[in-house]
Amino acid sequence: MIAACVADYRELARRRLPRVLFDYIDGGSYGEVTLRRNVEDFEAIALRQRVLRDVSKISLATEWFGQPLSMPVALAPVGMAGMYARRGEAQAARAAHAAGVPMILSSVSVCDLAEVKAATGEAPWFQLYMIKDRAYMADLLARAAGLGVKVLVFTVDLPVPGARYRDYRTGLFGGNAAATVLKRGLDGALHPGWVQDVWLRGRPHSFGNIAAAIPDARGIMEFWPWVTRNFDPTLTWADLEWVRQHWKGPIVLKGVLDPEDAREAVRHGVDGIVVSNHGGRQLDGVLSGARALPAIAQAVGDDTTVLMDGGVRSGLDVVKALALGAKGVLIGRAWAWALGARGEAGVAHVLAVLRQEMMMAMALTGCTDVSNADASLLAA
Repeated sequence: MIAACVADYRELARRRLPRVLFDYIDGGSYGEVTLRRNVEDFEAIALRQRVLRDVSKISLATEWFGQPLSMPVALAPVGMAGMYARRGEAQAARAAHAAGVPMILSSVSVCDLAEVKAATGEAPWFQLYMIKDRAYMADLLARAAGLGVKVLVFTVDLPVPGARYRDYRTGLFGGNAAATVLKRGLDGALHPGWVQDVWLRGRPHSFGNIAAAIPDARGIMEFWPWVTRNFDPTLTWADLEWVRQHWKGPIVLKGVLDPEDAREAVRHGVDGIVVSNHGGRQLDGVLSGARALPAIAQAVGDDTTVLMDGGVRSGLDVVKALALGAKGVLIGRAWAWALGARGEAGVAHVLAVLRQEMMMAMALTGCTDVSNADASLLAA
């Protein structure tokens, strides 16, 4: 199959990955209503086509938090990406670096910060989940700063994990009971390419950034129960102040869906926010990112950098997000599917496709610079 777009990479990933891994990245919580809304609400937005304008020169270049970008796109933090391709986060980081966009490394990545930095010579941005052990958190932030991480993305919409039914059905969270281990083994055996690339050649299989906190875990499945037990449901705005005390660079708050929470984030001095429902993986039935974005951008867009994620499947969606008030987008499933299908080359191709689709959408809406993208690009 020749991949032409993000949807093609989803199908290729479905074929190559064991179902337990494909369903983990592909699925959402509960009935997956919000997961569908994220995509459908972007599809329902109509762009305003304009003609007879000089669009011979189009610029997608922008800047976030002092860092120049080739286009307003970043790789969102995706947990366990090192299980989709051999040392997957390092592969994805190389593709992002070559494309001139940031990669945000998940706290629960397989490759740790040092390995990902070594892959490109430049530290990625880092996404923080707060766990109960504050001493370990302080040490983790110090390590990130010491490696040269410039931007911290603090995810705040996961005080407790959402009920992701697909993961229960596939046995991802089933521990090491004999029947579950057998089921996962058979699942893997049906995907020999993945077994050779990842299971045999991609070790160690652990959450690299937090592995030291779980010294007795022997594999990725043993880390998950610890992670779910140790995410901290007591988080409040006061904990954002604690993070600020331990991090001197830009802080971006990820997981904001309500304008009042966005205003509160600004009052607490964050440098940016990500309008996000965690890809439809947390509270089902909430607004899509596209629906929540305009009110939040109107409330705080002049006071902080507003980004968004959720449902971005094309460069046209990126342009729509800019028109709705975002300064850019994070893509998650799009790059994870590509990584699972074809590794670094797949991620590089998805980024190239998004760029090409953005250029086309900008040209046909008569907009020659992303800094000028606004609501005038949308049909009434």
